[in-house]
Amino acid sequence: MSLIIAQNIKETANTNGELRAGGTDLQERRRSRISAGPIIDIRRLQGLDQIEWQADGSAVIGAMVTIDAVANDPKIQAAYPGLAKAAGGLATPQIRLMGTMGGALLQHTRCPFYRHPAYNCHKNGGDECFARDGHNPNGVVFDLGPCVYPHPATLGMALLAYEAEVDIDGVGRRSIDELYGDGSDPTRDHTLEPGQILTHIHLLPPIPQEKAAYFRSISRAEAEWPIVECLVRLVISDDQITFARIGVGGVANIPLRLENVEQALMSQSPGRETVEKAAQLAAAGTNPLPQTVDKVRFLVNTVWHTLEVLSPKS
Repeated sequence: MSLIIAQNIKETANTNGELRAGGTDLQERRRSRISAGPIIDIRRLQGLDQIEWQADGSAVIGAMVTIDAVANDPKIQAAYPGLAKAAGGLATPQIRLMGTMGGALLQHTRCPFYRHPAYNCHKNGGDECFARDGHNPNGVVFDLGPCVYPHPATLGMALLAYEAEVDIDGVGRRSIDELYGDGSDPTRDHTLEPGQILTHIHLLPPIPQEKAAYFRSISRAEAEWPIVECLVRLVISDDQITFARIGVGGVANIPLRLENVEQALMSQSPGRETVEKAAQLAAAGTNPLPQTVDKVRFLVNTVWHTLEVLSPKS
């Protein structure tokens, strides 16, 4: 194995190899023999492991900040409670302690066909999605492109709901939407080019009176990939919903915002009827695979439950 210790960001752009920060995804792919090239270790890069607070109350999170640090930072919990809850709910304590925010956003798909060396799917050099006509009960319900396995980035979904942006060294800022694209390119899990490095995450200033909830539907008590996950942000003022953002994961090959559900909540009085009607709209536009038809119900109920947590009249 060729290991290069990067001393500065520019060095990563001129070196052929995969970046390693916490290594929680890369090491698993190397064990599966789907990654075997040189490694560029970026853990010594300076200035990427801090959470910086701006004068307007917004936060800038370095790409090397650990998931655990975000989950347990009191100021993040107060300003961006949904992000903290999502960070604290994913994976295991060991992964959260090692995994970085940048790595969590840029991890590769967890599709078992992609991660098996015997299959050459779109993402590892082939021209086929073996999950589409194979075993796919964990696949997508929004079929947006040739790849039909859900994007694994819980924090990508959370930051999408927070309308965050990321800094790409030498390129500038991109929205989370731009980071992931529209799902039509089956060869990629994000839009970064080889050698490009994500350096920072920029969050908007927190909104006064905002409440947030996060919920993941999983098949066991903890340490499981979600069937569906949802993050909801609401502002309720004078018995009326004045702000709504809803992100969902586990349902498409990119993280998604449910803007139709958001619009249905706006200017409504919070309560059981409003929540139920809005949550049903989560199924609009779904085109599930034969083995993911039941997952549409999980999507609706996950959104419904997450909304109910924040509804004072449920």
